[in-house]
Amino acid sequence: MENQNTLWGIDLGGTKIEGVVLKSKEDPEVLIRERIDTQAEQGYDHVVSRIKLLVDQMAEKIGYRPTSIGIGTPGSTDPETGLLKNSNSTNLNHKPLHKDLEKVLSIPVHMANDANCFAIAETRMGVVKDEFPKAEVVFGVIMGSGVGGGLVINGKVWNGKHGIAGEWGHIFLDEAGEDCYCGKHGCVETLLAGKALERYYKSISGKGKKLKNIIQDVAEDNYAKQTYDRLIHFFGKGLSVIVNVIDPDVIIIGGGVGNIPALYDEGVESVKEFTFNPEMKTPIVKPKLGDSAGVFGAAFLSA
Repeated sequence: MENQNTLWGIDLGGTKIEGVVLKSKEDPEVLIRERIDTQAEQGYDHVVSRIKLLVDQMAEKIGYRPTSIGIGTPGSTDPETGLLKNSNSTNLNHKPLHKDLEKVLSIPVHMANDANCFAIAETRMGVVKDEFPKAEVVFGVIMGSGVGGGLVINGKVWNGKHGIAGEWGHIFLDEAGEDCYCGKHGCVETLLAGKALERYYKSISGKGKKLKNIIQDVAEDNYAKQTYDRLIHFFGKGLSVIVNVIDPDVIIIGGGVGNIPALYDEGVESVKEFTFNPEMKTPIVKPKLGDSAGVFGAAFLSA
């Protein structure tokens, strides 16, 4: 038995692998949602086998196998070599994950990085669908322990020639940033990621403090205020590049740093300051799907 309308998605994370089956792209009701541990410490081949195990478990539970599947990954697939790159789950890098998954699952696999999955989920099921249904170009930002981005055009993920479209976190932003794990210096990620903000606070205060507490203490802690002002400044400077180059209809901010309320007023004003236009009308909004976005977006890759 099989159902041609259902959408199957897998979100591959460093610690867990989550799977979902949605009823259809028109009616994305969740039919099944399962998760298992990634067990990444056991190596690449084991991770591939764990993905197969999860798909097998979902198929047994629902009573049929998928005809195709979408998979969200850390990192992206190089269009020329077919190898995964830029993943913080380093045992996946330089591996033919796409090819190997098609082999073990015996179905077409559609892959995109986690930020693209976030962007398409919010486009097809979340805040864009609900509040900006006419939006054609959507940029999704993840600002957490790292910084990533995804681009959706007319309801489809745009991967680009090198498979890195939307990789906002690794454009050069300012010399004030740090050396980045990607080998460059001053990337957006080294200025706006949560860990980078915490390191900056420690560098000027001599004391460690979690980002949440830094933001809470802005009124009475001058070092917290400096960190906060720096965040707002570089948030505007960084996102203005996206507005100037892509000019999206809407920008969605996900991740833990995206929960800071000031980004949606003072942050937006900062974007306006750096944008090459007399006005900056691009809505910058919070997501609606939360932690569900990645796996839902993966399911829509095959729609």
